[in-house]
Amino acid sequence: MTDGSDLPSTTTTSPTDETRRSKYKKARPPPPPLPDPSQFPAWAFEPRDFFRFEILHESSKSQARVGRIHTPHGIIDTPGYVAVATNAALKGVDFRDADDDAGQQLTFANTYHLILHPGTDIIREAGGIHQWTNRRRDRPFITDSGGFQVFSLAYGSVFEELSSKGELKRASRGKKKSDSEGGHVMGKDAVKVSEEGVTFRSYRDGSKFLLTPESTVRAQKDIGADIIIPLDELPPYHIDRNVLVESVDRSHRWEARSLMEHLRDVQQQAMYCVVHGGIDPELRTKSVDYLTSLPFDGYAIGGSLGNGKQELKDLLHWMMPLFDEKDRKGKPRHLLGIADEESIRNAVTTGIDTLDSCYPTRIARHGTVLTKREGSLKLSSGKYARQFGVKIEEDCNCKTCRHYDRAYLWHLFKANEPLAVALAAQHNIHYMSGLMAQLRQDIMEDKI
Repeated sequence: MTDGSDLPSTTTTSPTDETRRSKYKKARPPPPPLPDPSQFPAWAFEPRDFFRFEILHESSKSQARVGRIHTPHGIIDTPGYVAVATNAALKGVDFRDADDDAGQQLTFANTYHLILHPGTDIIREAGGIHQWTNRRRDRPFITDSGGFQVFSLAYGSVFEELSSKGELKRASRGKKKSDSEGGHVMGKDAVKVSEEGVTFRSYRDGSKFLLTPESTVRAQKDIGADIIIPLDELPPYHIDRNVLVESVDRSHRWEARSLMEHLRDVQQQAMYCVVHGGIDPELRTKSVDYLTSLPFDGYAIGGSLGNGKQELKDLLHWMMPLFDEKDRKGKPRHLLGIADEESIRNAVTTGIDTLDSCYPTRIARHGTVLTKREGSLKLSSGKYARQFGVKIEEDCNCKTCRHYDRAYLWHLFKANEPLAVALAAQHNIHYMSGLMAQLRQDIMEDKI
């Protein structure tokens, strides 16, 4: 390992301003070339002593596999669900309850929100995210670049989310607001993209921020997560192909710059790249080809993942075999922003190792809990008012099911008691851990 002094400079020579408006617009200069793998130091391609992925079993019926990701803060059993702690806190659930009772391992925190508040310098001064949150030291964190939240200001949600009924829907495009209405701007005026990075306005006070590949890496160094993600551009599902081509190329340049910055001071952190290309086979293949040639520690599948569950399923089935051809070392593969049960089952059979989503805790805030036998239950429904002594799930051993019945939970939700959200979220995270454990067992037995 070196101190990174043998790395090339990451400073871009491309202009940072958009073409000036004038009677005759000047032609844009060509973008800089993609960094070649030879520009990265040889030691970066060697296995890490602090981060490794072992495959325990590969199914004979599909591409599904059972494995373990070893990190400085503990093991991640795969396939595994990754809970989302947006502001370094799970919605309605204490980390001790999630970790000890529900068995949550890897947890996702959002760099964008932590940059805006409290500021990553504070987290660094506190000793990093584990010390700051007082979470168990054998439970790892992953952080994103902040790019998803930034581009959501312009386009709304750029991946498929689940409604409280478990149905896929596309979030509406962000509506433009003036600074006086919301303290920030929504819509296309909220985000300005250049080769240098992306400029956006804080949702808190409207102040401008520039997020670059280098600055987001430095922010994640301050946070101290075990796995970090480089800056990428997230275009919406409906986009002109020529624009998508430019976006994919820009993401590749940003990700290469992020990796160079990361390798200057690794700090026992692993970095996953983000594969892009929408649902375009040529662009996805191009993205896999380039990113697998660089010394990333794992692969995240991002960008637009299709307009529905079936399109996502089709995308993964033709794309995931590309990794088997290119990735000889068997690095972990993460699916960004998806965690409904149907999509999880589909994704796992294609070789996805981890998946993150706020879905289980989000639906808990609206009174919905997950069960194996009855599907999703809306506990605010009057039909549960007299279900005395009936747990959410009869054989569930979560903290909620051990102590409370459906009748009391119905009352809490109808009375708008904050406790209701905590109890429902606790059950849903426990359910997700149980689901993934069952999937791992099914793979070990070659059932799926």
